[in-house]
Amino acid sequence: MISRTPVRRPAVSRALPALLAATLATMLAACSSPAPPPPPPPPAPVAVVIPPVSLSSKVVEQAAAYRAYVAHASAISTNFTDGSDVAQSLKTGEAYEPGQFLRGAIAYGAIVALQDPAFVAGVRKYVADPDQRRSIAYEIMKDPAYAVSFSGSASAAGLVMSALGDDGKKLIDLGRDVHQAAYDVQHQAWSKADVQARDSRLALAKSLSSTPGLGEVAETQRLQTAVSGAGQMGLTPQSAEPPYTPEVIHSLAVAALAALGYADDASLAQVMPILAEPTEAVCLNMAKLNLYQCLAVARPHYEDVFCLGQHGLEDTGSCLMKGVGVPEPVDLRAQAAAQAALQKASTTTTAHSRHRKKQTN
Repeated sequence: MISRTPVRRPAVSRALPALLAATLATMLAACSSPAPPPPPPPPAPVAVVIPPVSLSSKVVEQAAAYRAYVAHASAISTNFTDGSDVAQSLKTGEAYEPGQFLRGAIAYGAIVALQDPAFVAGVRKYVADPDQRRSIAYEIMKDPAYAVSFSGSASAAGLVMSALGDDGKKLIDLGRDVHQAAYDVQHQAWSKADVQARDSRLALAKSLSSTPGLGEVAETQRLQTAVSGAGQMGLTPQSAEPPYTPEVIHSLAVAALAALGYADDASLAQVMPILAEPTEAVCLNMAKLNLYQCLAVARPHYEDVFCLGQHGLEDTGSCLMKGVGVPEPVDLRAQAAAQAALQKASTTTTAHSRHRKKQTN
């Protein structure tokens, strides 16, 4: 009898399928792509920097120099007592360079426009978007008249016209008073004496007319402070509807650029050309030319007084008022003199007519 003992298979034979499966899984894992890294965190939000209202100190200094001339010239006294009084007043009245004077007037007009809260708000609503702010500033630099499109421009223009117009009126009124003094002083013997060194006096006038002026420190600081806050100059609200003169438009344009943050020192090269205005430049240069011609032929002191009143002060004030489109004040003395002359002519004509009629009869 044959016994049957079961054959035991080696343990490795039973573990082989599991080992093969593990090996295959390892090979497949090695052939697959690595898992992607986790995404980076989102970037931090970029803060929008809103620039403040700013105006280059160079522009403010131009405005201060303009204000210094107006203040000094407006203080000229008409109570002339000798030739030295006349000479000193003449030096004060002729001491401005036309180009700088015009730049200063427009710069001062810009600071005045910044005192209007409606205009500043109308411009500032565009500063939050850097691209829009830059685009608008570019349009103003190309064409200053773009500044008229902002809300509040009518009230800002009214302030500019009133402020510069008042300065012009001061000079015109004083010029007419000095003009009258040229006749009044002829009752004094000294006024009829010839001016000494007439050629050097004319040369001095030309030198002072080509030398840039300086502003007072206190006024420069006051204007710089006024740039950053509307209403600080205490101006009476005004309003004026278009059309505006180029000088008013240029003042609004510089003010708008300041409100956009594009009139600081970094933008000075783009702002300075806007401070020029050819039409008024012609007027101021003509006033200077007339002053030179007057002094060239003037001999006695009272004629120098006339040159100062007519061409040094009145003509300059007239340029300012015309530059902002404000009518000049009526000259009551000239009006009265014209009426008196007309009355005299009428009386003379009537007398002649009666005389002829009497002769005929």
